[in-house]
Amino acid sequence: MNVIAWIVEGTWPACVDAARVHAPEGSDLVLLHVSGPEAEAAHGAYAGLLGRGRVGNDPGTALEDLAAAAAERVLAAAAERLGRPCTRQERSGRVEREVVAAAEGADLLVVARDGDRTHLGPRSLGPASRFVVDHAPCPVLLVWPETAPSTSTIPPPPARPPHHR
Repeated sequence: MNVIAWIVEGTWPACVDAARVHAPEGSDLVLLHVSGPEAEAAHGAYAGLLGRGRVGNDPGTALEDLAAAAAERVLAAAAERLGRPCTRQERSGRVEREVVAAAEGADLLVVARDGDRTHLGPRSLGPASRFVVDHAPCPVLLVWPETAPSTSTIPPPPARPPHHR
């Protein structure tokens, strides 16, 4: 079984714990972290507006280095928490599209809710995780990073208009 756990700062422990519980022994486990396109934007801004005639000190390079170091730290912490053999994978680009692409051929993708975690419902997913859940080419295990809110947090159903004959 090929299981991918999407590792995101702030919610990764729940994904790692779910992968450990739901992936049978002997599964190929991948801890996936995706860095966004911020460094590319910084390179472009420096080259286009700020970098005319300048050499060196491109802030995009510093941003790439910081992102790589942060990704390595969170992936190392996730691998340690997992406590099983795994592959660490770092990608960069549009986060939601990279996660969907990485899930191609997987048997399970583990994703943590990253939106409003005080209420049950669709707003408990941020834009990137909503895209991933909607477009993943494999089954998705959606987990709460902490205890799920009570079912009393479900909003009431919409009022129905009066029935006309």
